[in-house]
Amino acid sequence: MARGAGMPRIVLHDYWRSSSAYRVRIALNLTGLPYARVEVNLAAGAQALPAHLALNPQGLVPVLEIDGLRLTQSLAILDYLEETRGPGFLPAGPADRARVRALAHAIAMDIQPVCNLRVARHAAGDDPAAMAAWMGHFITLGLAGVEGLLQGGSPFCHGDRPSLADICLVPQVYNARRWGVDLAAFPRLTGIADRAGALPAFAAAHPDQTRPDT
Repeated sequence: MARGAGMPRIVLHDYWRSSSAYRVRIALNLTGLPYARVEVNLAAGAQALPAHLALNPQGLVPVLEIDGLRLTQSLAILDYLEETRGPGFLPAGPADRARVRALAHAIAMDIQPVCNLRVARHAAGDDPAAMAAWMGHFITLGLAGVEGLLQGGSPFCHGDRPSLADICLVPQVYNARRWGVDLAAFPRLTGIADRAGALPAFAAAHPDQTRPDT
């Protein structure tokens, strides 16, 4: 993305297929902040190189350089954007905010960590079938809970505009489809994810739009 005139430089260190980085790309797009991307090739082990470890000793993405800070952990980054830029990722009322956070955490804290590539590789080894079985089991289990938490007929996870929950849901549904998970039992969440995913800010953050040429 182009840097706006007179605006401080924002740099996102990410990986095109990372669910966590995908969330931050969506959030930056929704907030309207121009940013530059630095690709960290997780498949090639770039996250373990000294240059990246100097940015994030955890050896993870994303890392967001903004306002003279170096932020890690996608949910913390989204909280920072909410608190400093006010994009409205969370609704106004405490009860509604708690519900949106619960939906987001059900995805980002329950499903995604166990399906992180380094966890899955440790559990399944180099066997593609074992890897797919691991992903399918935990993604299906987690999404079943999310489907049950989604109530009412609103077009998004909560209300009539995307929230923190939708920012987390869309990358998770992408990941489920990538691993061939049968989503037929989850019509509510897939409908929401497809609706949100068609919005310009979400579409521009899609891995297909950010995948390196080489």
